[in-house]
Amino acid sequence: MIKIRPSLDSDLPAITAIYTHHVLHGTGTFETTPPTEQDMAARRADVLSKGLPYLVIETADGVLGFAYCNWFKPRPAYRFSAEDSIYLAPASAGNGLGRLLLEELMAQAERAGVRKLIAVIGDSANLGSVGVHKACGFQPVGVLAKCGWKFERWLDVVLMDRVIGLGSTQAPAQSQA
Repeated sequence: MIKIRPSLDSDLPAITAIYTHHVLHGTGTFETTPPTEQDMAARRADVLSKGLPYLVIETADGVLGFAYCNWFKPRPAYRFSAEDSIYLAPASAGNGLGRLLLEELMAQAERAGVRKLIAVIGDSANLGSVGVHKACGFQPVGVLAKCGWKFERWLDVVLMDRVIGLGSTQAPAQSQA
C-alpha cells in the first residue's frame, strides 16, 4: 500500500540516499557533492520551521521518494510563492508515484498559504520532472539556457509554475500581509 505522509527524523537516511543518487547521477539538481545526512536534516528543519510541507511516499518496502517546498525567494513580497522539489528512488520512477507525491504537496502547500508553486527543473532533457509537473497542471514559463555546468556539459533550467488555491484572484488576508 502506498502512503504519503509528513517526513520524520527517522526518514533522513532514506531521503539522503535518494538525494545522493540524484546528485551523483542526475541533472535534476545542480549540486555536485552530496550533502550529508546532517545537512539534509538542517534543510528539512528549515522547511518545517516555516510551516511548509516536507513529505515522503512509502510502501512496506520503505521510503520511495520525498517532496517539499520552500519560499521561492527570501524577500517578503514572495511570501506566497514557493519552489517545489521532488525526488524519487531510481527504481520508483515512471510508476505514477511522482504525480501522487506532487499532488499531495500542492494540497498541503495550499493549506500553508502558498498561492503559486514554481518548478525550477535542472536540465531541459529531464523529461520525467517536466512531465510530472505538466501532468499536475504546471505551465512552462521559460528556459534559462545553458546556465549550469555538470557532468562536463552545459545544462538548461526549465521554469514552470502553477497557481494553487486562490492564486492572485484576491489579496491575502491582512494577517498574512
